[in-house]
Amino acid sequence: MLLGYSVSALLTLFVVVDPIGLAPTFLAVTDGLPRAARSSVGMRASFIAGAILVGAALVGNWLLDTLEISLAAFRIAGGLLLFATASEMVFGVRMRREGEEAEQAVEERARDIAAFPLAIPLLAGPGAITASVLLAGRADGNLLLLTILVVVVVLIVVSCLVTFIFAERISGVLGRTGNIVLSRLLGVLLAALAVQYVVDGIRAIFGS
Repeated sequence: MLLGYSVSALLTLFVVVDPIGLAPTFLAVTDGLPRAARSSVGMRASFIAGAILVGAALVGNWLLDTLEISLAAFRIAGGLLLFATASEMVFGVRMRREGEEAEQAVEERARDIAAFPLAIPLLAGPGAITASVLLAGRADGNLLLLTILVVVVVLIVVSCLVTFIFAERISGVLGRTGNIVLSRLLGVLLAALAVQYVVDGIRAIFGS
């Protein structure tokens, strides 16, 4: 159970956040910044995104209870949302949108690009927040499983930071074709996970 949950959480968040795929976007957002400033932006963005995802994992279910939303209903809605994200990845819409957001941020000279668009919505977007809440729901109050989820979030954030540090090398190695192929493959995998969330939600509703 612990191993299965750990693998599922790690795989889900890694696919949703897609740290490697963010390398080209990070380079576009921080274009023109000195290397030291670029590293600072990457660290701040990773920290903000991590705090948001951990918060969603820890208080997400409490918020659902407060709003009287069943976990089964949220699983179905979250699965549909994740499927929409996956379809964008498969058809390349997400990559184009992230590029447009990055270009807009550079053009407008946003005060803190670490918070937007890097931390929100590229790292801790609706899909990642939804996935965190769903995974916390699967933990069902088990402190050990919640601890594992927090550790997984930290690992994902660290992987994002490493990607930002080596963004130039990663983007150069993968190339445009490699980035596209990776995004498509991860999108198909995420679509399958999203469908599973919907199936679990439907089963829970009819089972009760």
